[in-house]
Amino acid sequence: MSKLRIIVGALLALVLLAGCGQAGAPQQQRTLTVLAAASLTESFEELGARFTADHPDVRVQFDYQGSSTLAEQIRQGRAADVFASADTKNMDKVRDLVGTPEILATNKLTIVVPPGNPAGIASLADLAAPGRTVVVCAPQVPCGSATQEVTRRSGTQLKPVSEEDDVKSVLNKVVAGEADAGLVYVTDARAAGSRVQAVDFPESQQVINTYPIATIAAAPQPQLAAEFMAFARGPVGREILANHGFGAP
Repeated sequence: MSKLRIIVGALLALVLLAGCGQAGAPQQQRTLTVLAAASLTESFEELGARFTADHPDVRVQFDYQGSSTLAEQIRQGRAADVFASADTKNMDKVRDLVGTPEILATNKLTIVVPPGNPAGIASLADLAAPGRTVVVCAPQVPCGSATQEVTRRSGTQLKPVSEEDDVKSVLNKVVAGEADAGLVYVTDARAAGSRVQAVDFPESQQVINTYPIATIAAAPQPQLAAEFMAFARGPVGREILANHGFGAP
């Protein structure tokens, strides 16, 4: 009889242990994939940290590239949940593959030069002076399209030594001392801190980039995608974006 009690006791203990293990098991982690324009890097990293603080079972996976590259990837069937573009043109390219886009923020160009401004750049026209090495974004990238528009309106003819696939690549070339100046967004200049010096120019006010955000129609995590989009456009998101230099929608 004592042996039977021992066996029954052992079985009960195993059942209790199994129950405790299930009760204490962590929630299965979900991954939210966000494709975002390179100029959103610093603000979205902070936004993601705030979002996951409210969603501890969620890991936000960001991919920051030029908006034109990301739009093409979506058209090629890349699996993702949210797309944030640095212009409406590239969002329009995937209009049939996303939900209704909403305006997230605005941005404008500025000139960045190495600390001390050794080339003495003081205006947009100075970038066209002989011997100046200037780096810009490629025309298909939003910052490149903005550069073309602002130079067209001002009558400035640039001869860039390099056209980059995203705005961070332009910034990095100036930081590395590979150019006298580059045209980037004001938010990128702010993010670079003391590594560059910003030279604002009045013509930039004529070309404002609008940043739309949308959930992707075939999103693996549609509910999370909608929550992230609402969070990014809500009070917390707008405060973060403003702190990084973005303009209001």
